[in-house]
Amino acid sequence: MADPVVTEEDDLRLLSGTQKCAILMLLLGEDEASEILKNLSPREVQQLGSAMYSVADVDQRTVNLVLDEFLSIIKAQTSIGLGADSYIRRMLVKALGEDKAGSVLTRITPSSSAKGIEILQWMDARSIAEMIEHEHPQIIGLIIAHLDYAIAADVLILLPDDIQHEVLHRIATLDSVQPEAIEQLERVMQMQFQANTSLRASKIGGIKAAAKIMNFTQSATESRIMRNLQKLDKDLMTNIQENMFVFENLSAVDDKNLGILMRNIDPADLAVALKGADERLRDKILGCMSQRAAAAIVDEMEAKGPMRVTEVQEAQKRIVAVARKLSDAGTMVLAGRGDDYV
Repeated sequence: MADPVVTEEDDLRLLSGTQKCAILMLLLGEDEASEILKNLSPREVQQLGSAMYSVADVDQRTVNLVLDEFLSIIKAQTSIGLGADSYIRRMLVKALGEDKAGSVLTRITPSSSAKGIEILQWMDARSIAEMIEHEHPQIIGLIIAHLDYAIAADVLILLPDDIQHEVLHRIATLDSVQPEAIEQLERVMQMQFQANTSLRASKIGGIKAAAKIMNFTQSATESRIMRNLQKLDKDLMTNIQENMFVFENLSAVDDKNLGILMRNIDPADLAVALKGADERLRDKILGCMSQRAAAAIVDEMEAKGPMRVTEVQEAQKRIVAVARKLSDAGTMVLAGRGDDYV
């Protein structure tokens, strides 16, 4: 039997969307590419930077296919495969500065050091957790409160089980932190603090911050932390729960914003999540989709058969996490618990 013919479409399917973007970034000049990086989140910069290394030696035929797919006019001469290491380093430095670029490069190449509280956003969750796990819960709470909620949730669950609820308690009861406390925090982190004469009290933490962090934790972890927190402070636990956005709160989201969410989630997650939703919410969500897409979801739900409650809860959590990210980015309005609207 003859070997199967590999088509151009096959070549493209082997590349992820991030890798295709990475090829385009390598085709751009350093100045243009660095301007794009300035508009990405720390996690996106890390993912895109890693992808750029993975496609540095891609052949020109694949480059042409990617260019055709994106319908873009890109200059013919590229840096792909020709000094890609120095190209990527210079581009990251131009976009992020020496310190942030160094931290990103430690994730994707053997690299250097970083400093300052701001650099926490450019560290991975495990590194942060290992750095702070032996500190006092108040210090840990201060550090986690400075993080993006998704990273904060990852750090929280990497800490020892017996302190997670106390750390959440500290975060929820934070209000403002004076510059002196910030300076002490950075000394604990053993990083140099660059004084700023215009420093004012920083508003971090609080009930809503604690609730948003819990929105990004897995159901089993959430249940355990909240049970322990209830023993420590029942009223505080109740307040955090009331500010958490859960899957059922999607019933309060209007059709337009619900449609935005549906276009940004994994259909497989939706098929699982809806198995645990009440009929009213299920009808509302399916009504925001095309008849064909809704029918496909219903068919997949039926095909899956009975599922564990924990699987359904985790799928709902993932959808809520996407909704939160879209809300924080201003892409959609997430009416419901945890945010104020007028």
